[in-house]
Amino acid sequence: MTTLDTPTPARVAVHPRPRPPAGRVFLAVLRRDLMVTRRELWVILLQVALTPLFMLFVFDTVLGRQGIVGPGFADLFLPGVIALAALTTALQSIALPLVKEFGFTMEIEDRLLAPMPTGLVAIGKLVIATLRGLLAAALVYPLGALVVGSAPWRPAGLPVAVLVALLGAWVGAALGMCLATTLPVQRINVTFSVILTPIIWTGCIHYPWPRLSSMPWYQAATALNPMTYVSEGVRGALLPEVAHLPAWICLTVLVAVAGALTWLGVRCFNRRAVQ
Repeated sequence: MTTLDTPTPARVAVHPRPRPPAGRVFLAVLRRDLMVTRRELWVILLQVALTPLFMLFVFDTVLGRQGIVGPGFADLFLPGVIALAALTTALQSIALPLVKEFGFTMEIEDRLLAPMPTGLVAIGKLVIATLRGLLAAALVYPLGALVVGSAPWRPAGLPVAVLVALLGAWVGAALGMCLATTLPVQRINVTFSVILTPIIWTGCIHYPWPRLSSMPWYQAATALNPMTYVSEGVRGALLPEVAHLPAWICLTVLVAVAGALTWLGVRCFNRRAVQ
């Protein structure tokens, strides 16, 4: 009886699926968030329409018709409203959702499981919030012109105005990330009220910074507010004939503040994600 040798089946090497580059994953996440932003455009429009446009209506139309403010006040006020829309929209766009995602539902875990560093997750959220703030600034300009009936227009100053609004939105987004990742959920609403009030009323939204020289203590207080440099940068770009802070000072301060808050926000985000 002959024994037939049965051949041993060859082992098939199974190679793990290559991990996609972090940059490609980052861009894919950004595309998804941009699609969500496009669908929520009406939400951004509401954020723009509430505080800035009502302020324009009351301070210019209501007070203007009573003779309390001068006829040229709207031209000084509108650049400040643009700055307000950029910074506060970016701040709210990242702070409130991030508090929810780090809350009991822990929705942030889905994003943290993406094959990219945790720091890139934080940067992606900053980018989307900044774009929302910049979009809010672009929307409030024509809407504000409709409310007050006119708007300062200077094409040569638009690049500086856009750059200042972009930096202001990034500062707002980074500040929102710092707040959302360091404060307990129960105190976030109170903190918003405490922080947003001085940001709005000491941010030179309603008046140029050099005209505060008669009140040195208040002028010094407004110099500590990053909103001041956003307002003054946009105002100087659109109304160069009005006394304002030089553009290079506004840009330098905003870049420094944006860099410091970004470093702190990403660090707090990483620490919160690990917890």
